[in-house]
Amino acid sequence: MPRIAQPIKLNKKERQALIRASRSADGSGRVAFRAMIILQLAAGLRNKDLMAQICCTEPVVIHWRNRWFQDGIEGLKDRPRSGRPDELTPKMKQKIVHRACQKPPKPRSRWSVRSLADHLSLDYGAVHRVLKENDLTFHRLSTFTFSPDPKFEEKLLEVVGLYMKPPENAAVLCVDEKTGIQALDRTQPMLPLKAKKPRAWTNEYVRHGTRTLLACLNVHTGEVVAEVTKQRRSKDFLSFMNTVAKQYPKRRLYVVLDNLNTHKNQAAKDWLAKHPKVTFHYTPTHASWVNMIEGFFSILTRQGLQQRAFKGVKELEKFLNEYIREYNVSCGPFEWTSSPGKLKNIIRLTKEFQAANNK
Repeated sequence: MPRIAQPIKLNKKERQALIRASRSADGSGRVAFRAMIILQLAAGLRNKDLMAQICCTEPVVIHWRNRWFQDGIEGLKDRPRSGRPDELTPKMKQKIVHRACQKPPKPRSRWSVRSLADHLSLDYGAVHRVLKENDLTFHRLSTFTFSPDPKFEEKLLEVVGLYMKPPENAAVLCVDEKTGIQALDRTQPMLPLKAKKPRAWTNEYVRHGTRTLLACLNVHTGEVVAEVTKQRRSKDFLSFMNTVAKQYPKRRLYVVLDNLNTHKNQAAKDWLAKHPKVTFHYTPTHASWVNMIEGFFSILTRQGLQQRAFKGVKELEKFLNEYIREYNVSCGPFEWTSSPGKLKNIIRLTKEFQAANNK
């Protein structure tokens, strides 16, 4: 009489853990593969059916079934194996990390794993393992900019306060311009996406001119009002603000802007005097990330403008207007995710930078 395998019963917590594991990119996908085996067995799939589905042998299925019953989800991970002991002492590892965080000798601008290994007269593989353990990468470079604005903290907290606790019966709007949007065309047709081949286009292009997008984001709804112009002049900005004000005829408007001269000149002050229900609130200088409209511009660039060719500026204008209409159909508000602790840290570091540069 054939043996009947013990059925696998999962509680809610175990099932969620297995689903997360099956979607992870752990190394070569070993844990994800094993988690999938357990999920399929728990769903009632027989060993033979599962073997055919995932192309493995019966001993493999039995092995991970047994490991699950022994150790649960921890049993799906690789166990320590015997082998050659680590040749690097803790002191040598510390030396690798310390040197990796220093500048390389001239004329190099950065280390590579091999150049660091050669410099320290160590095995390339050993150095690579130490760098990986400490999450040190030489090819990646992030950017940052400290604000020199003496009123950095005051402006930052004022704008974030509008985001987090907007005044009643008022609208908080983020306004800015995306300049220099190029109408670039390619000299040859784009090659379509195929299996194992990405989309491709020629590196030769034709410039047909540029346009500027003036945009206004409603923080509460996520809706965008926008106009496409040829230039970024003061009268273009004020004309756009007239359009924005007409969208909210009976509401108090708090408008978040950057420190561009067209936003703060005498013409802007005169416009504000004629619109007492509107106030401008400026982000700190060199802190464009505070203005939520930058999130929309990022979406527009990644989803709409990248990998797109335009036959001329008219086609670019048409595309931008259509994109805004389609975006507003399913848009939603952005969520401010910088915690108070993170903002306090940014303020502290900015003050330290300003103090060091004002000596």
